[in-house]
Amino acid sequence: MALFMVVLVLLFILALSICTALLRWNELKFSKKGLPPGTMGWPIFGETTEFLKQGPNFMKNQRARYGSFFKSHILGCPTAVSMDPELNRYILMNEAKGLVPGYPQSMLDILGKCNIAAVHGSTHKQMRGALLALISPTMIKQQLLPKIDEFMRNFVSDWDNKIIDIQEKTKQMAFLSSLKQIASVESTSIAQEFMPEFFKLVLGTLSLPIDLPGTNYRRGLKARKIILTILKQLIEKRRGNQESHKDMLAYLMSKDDNNRYKLSDDEIIDQIITILYSGYETVSTTSMMAVKYLHDHPSILEELRKEHMALREKKRPEDPIEWNDLKPMKFTRAVIFETSRLATIVNGVLRKTTEEMELNGFVVPKGWRIYVYTREINYDPFIYPDPLAFNPWRWMDKSLESQSNFLIFGGGTRQCPGKELGIAEISTFLHYFITRYRWEEIGGEKLMKFPRVEAPNGLNIRVSSY
Repeated sequence: MALFMVVLVLLFILALSICTALLRWNELKFSKKGLPPGTMGWPIFGETTEFLKQGPNFMKNQRARYGSFFKSHILGCPTAVSMDPELNRYILMNEAKGLVPGYPQSMLDILGKCNIAAVHGSTHKQMRGALLALISPTMIKQQLLPKIDEFMRNFVSDWDNKIIDIQEKTKQMAFLSSLKQIASVESTSIAQEFMPEFFKLVLGTLSLPIDLPGTNYRRGLKARKIILTILKQLIEKRRGNQESHKDMLAYLMSKDDNNRYKLSDDEIIDQIITILYSGYETVSTTSMMAVKYLHDHPSILEELRKEHMALREKKRPEDPIEWNDLKPMKFTRAVIFETSRLATIVNGVLRKTTEEMELNGFVVPKGWRIYVYTREINYDPFIYPDPLAFNPWRWMDKSLESQSNFLIFGGGTRQCPGKELGIAEISTFLHYFITRYRWEEIGGEKLMKFPRVEAPNGLNIRVSSY
């Protein structure tokens, strides 16, 4: 027994020595003179586990130790983290000065090499131009909003006297609404196979790029392959039957002079995945959290309902929400912005250095990621008085939306191109939901706000007619 204990102690000491040596080796590997202060964690894994588990607390602790600009190793990349508002604005506005999109390798692998977040320069202009043409005000008004209205009206039509998981419902809503805009006729037939694979793809984009069985990364890669097959078959079918369609896919495939941006099939597929991915996270989570915050603040719900009831009174029951109805929805827009701010749907953006550069007096080597961490701006009391309060009225002052520190929808040359489309989708969902129903939460499920805003056990509500 004594011998066994001695061996156990020796093994523990050996393991401890190996761990210490690995940590020390990794620190020395990234100890170049002039680098920002900070720690790099374990080889390969870095500090990813701490970053994903602790989130904002990890960031605050590192800032307390090293200042607002420090180094780390997260999501498989050596990374300089900026929590400095002025430096953040500089980084976002200067893509031409050696700073390009720097999304994690897992995201690039799963979303595709033609994804708008992965390309830069002339290719980015081409892909962004094609995307903007799809979601321009004219396209939203004439083609997309009628599809959104029809979908939302039907989607919430049978919720009366039911207990529903609003998190699951808003996920389905965001995905299916986007799919209908992309492939209006075929969306119903491909949704059942497409949707579960898409959810796996989303989970895989924020994971360590280690291709092992059972990992979210491996599941994400497999899901991408299945999605590619579905979309390739859809494109081939469209080319074969020559039917006329009025949706996003028809525009992307168009070869006539009205389409200035001619894309290859691979680019079309990655563009479709981009549209689904970027809209899904923002629309689903903002919709869920709006329902949560409105439930917790009855006076705000009443003000919002008043706005939508006034609109409804001017229409017949069958009349849809139209483009001209969106502009007067000022309080709705304010609720959406305040929900995005308080819940912090987006924590920051990533850039990559194309050359060694100096930032804030420190050297950032070529190929490093720079994490522009914007979360703290959302809770700055100088910008948002009483920042932890849910107060949509603060957004009724339009100047707040135009300020340089308004980074809820990105910033610089990478401002979210789908901002107005996303607002139109959430506004239409809220219109049909709050004018038809009242609801109460059941279960008091816990909410997580990092790395994604989610309710791990769902967010159940009991719905009844209004």
